[in-house]
Amino acid sequence: MTPDTTQSPPACASVLIVEPDTALAQKIARDLEEAGYTPAIVSAADRALERIEDSAPGLVVIDRRLPEEGGLQLCRTLRGQSRHLPVLMLSIADTLQDRIACLDCGADDYVMQPYRSHDFLKMVEFYLEVDRQDNQQLRFSDLILDLNSRQATRSGRTIELTMKEFELLKFLMQHPREVMPREQILENVWGYEFMGESNVIEVYVRYLRLKLEEGDAKRVIQTVRGVGYVLRDA
Repeated sequence: MTPDTTQSPPACASVLIVEPDTALAQKIARDLEEAGYTPAIVSAADRALERIEDSAPGLVVIDRRLPEEGGLQLCRTLRGQSRHLPVLMLSIADTLQDRIACLDCGADDYVMQPYRSHDFLKMVEFYLEVDRQDNQQLRFSDLILDLNSRQATRSGRTIELTMKEFELLKFLMQHPREVMPREQILENVWGYEFMGESNVIEVYVRYLRLKLEEGDAKRVIQTVRGVGYVLRDA
């Protein structure tokens, strides 16, 4: 039997759900409560801003379908306030452009609908999980990936990563100097959800490179045209 490695959520870890669909909001709230989190629900962007100011939740879930592109705008507003607050975007449109829009507005990740409890809670756990006591790291050149804090450091500079950025970098650092085909990256980082749509890799490689190469740092994620990507110095 596989041991249960699920981590207990932080005490009183609160999640604000910004969702106009009452049934979906209540479903998400029930799942969060059963997992040990403290959910709160609002249905509009203005109420969300008030609630965030008053109660400082640990994470916000925003439905992109808020009226008049309100979901994307709410996320931009939060990022404009320089809040270090994880934001998950609920999105129903299953297109690459839609996913890019979610990330460009400042969301840490997106949750595709139809809503799946297990996938959603796994993502929430990633952003709210308490660090473990052991210290596991992957290293490549001047790049260090801490598997517990889910942070990268390069030349002493801390790099915050989203869930998929972390999983992508982890996979490449587990196979340094090996050319990883797109299909293998999709299978190991995204699983069944994106099989057959390799363009999503390019999107995340671009975001990851922007973070890793800040300050004119040397490129370590190299493109192998027609094949995939490799982690190497040159």
